Amino acid sequence: MKRLLSLTILLCFMVVMGVSFAEEPKPETPAQQVPTAEAPSAQTAPAPPKIDTGDTAWMLVSTALVMLMTPGLALFYGGMVRRKNVLGTIMHSFVILCLVSVIWVLWGYTLAFGPDKGGIIGGLNWLGLKGVGQEPAPMASTIPHLIFMMFQGMFAIITPALITGAFAERMKFSALLLFTALWATFVYSPLCHWVWGGGWIGATLGALDFAGGTVVHINSAIAAIAAVIVIGKRRGYGVEAMPPHNLPITILGAALLWFGWFGFNAGSALTSGGLASVAFVTTNTATATAAMSWLFVEWIQKGKPTALGAVSGAVAGLVAITPAAGFVSPLSSILIGIGAGVFCYMAVNLKPKLGYDDSLDVLGIHGVGGTWGALATGLFASVAINPAGKNGLFSGNPSLLLTQAIAVLVTIVFVFVVTLVILKIIDWTVGLRISEEDEEVGLDTTQHGESGYTL
Repeated sequence: MKRLLSLTILLCFMVVMGVSFAEEPKPETPAQQVPTAEAPSAQTAPAPPKIDTGDTAWMLVSTALVMLMTPGLALFYGGMVRRKNVLGTIMHSFVILCLVSVIWVLWGYTLAFGPDKGGIIGGLNWLGLKGVGQEPAPMASTIPHLIFMMFQGMFAIITPALITGAFAERMKFSALLLFTALWATFVYSPLCHWVWGGGWIGATLGALDFAGGTVVHINSAIAAIAAVIVIGKRRGYGVEAMPPHNLPITILGAALLWFGWFGFNAGSALTSGGLASVAFVTTNTATATAAMSWLFVEWIQKGKPTALGAVSGAVAGLVAITPAAGFVSPLSSILIGIGAGVFCYMAVNLKPKLGYDDSLDVLGIHGVGGTWGALATGLFASVAINPAGKNGLFSGNPSLLLTQAIAVLVTIVFVFVVTLVILKIIDWTVGLRISEEDEEVGLDTTQHGESGYTL
């Protein structure tokens, strides 16, 4: 049985590899583009930007979908902790949704997307959303500036929420609030500007990140590892059993993440046209493939496919396809999904051997999955899919893979160093960790005076 499953996976991989390279469409050449009678002459001034109601409607929906991902993450994480910490864990995501929403309006957005200052940070021109209104957005001229701002704000919200999975069950609520405010300001906003806001990684280096491989997933995973190093292991880790207390809640949370991720990836096209359709299809395909890939590997190694493995594989696929969603074909997304399931499964299973306590596997899924996705973009990207992108290694441009690797390495170093400094400052001032007695009782009672269940 094990050999048969192994051969099946290998055969599928080889078939898809051959088909994906053989069937990708060729880009349309300028000679094939026939001008219409209505095409403006060279002397005609370009038409001013105009709001498109279809694009705007899609971006309103996409923004709401991305917002839903943070409560979905709360359930996904909440089901995986022990019963005494379920409310405290859910509260992490919910309060970050509230706090970062305000920070983004006041100063986060202008630091990330304000007029570029030396490729490093956005200017303060839009502080408090001054000058940000119903006019077309500078970065997406068919939608209002306000909706572009809010769409990007949802990314800024879920990124620090992802980090909380690493230190689940042991951080003070007051320390979480302070960490979120400082991290969103000094880590997320600068990195976002470097990649998407006109900064040096996107505009100068030329790295591709369609919807957040570096900005969201590698960013949150490296911050998570810094937090694990500073905060330390949970009391009893490696000695006591700490199984998930409610897997149905975790599965529901994963389903909401998958649903919301269509806004996350397809919405990053910033229009309701063909590119959004490509990102929608690649997102679903990679996710489904990664879930099956994880299941088969787990089945082969451990003898049983688990529900937690299935949803973990699905999230790994969502993570991995994020940077590539609008640059690769659906068939290439199958290969990305296979890699995500296998690589992330291996990374998660290495954790006990390495001895670090990343409670809910932020590094194994978001770090490894995000890195694979960023590098896979350098392998499979094609201008036949997105003329605004670049060709990757398998389309004849090996330099993109190097560019993607540089972006990954820079992100890792920057995020780790600055996050470490922020955590040390908080630990020296208000303290990061709850007491041993409070940890024994649980976050729900000690931090919030409540209980998740009254059965």
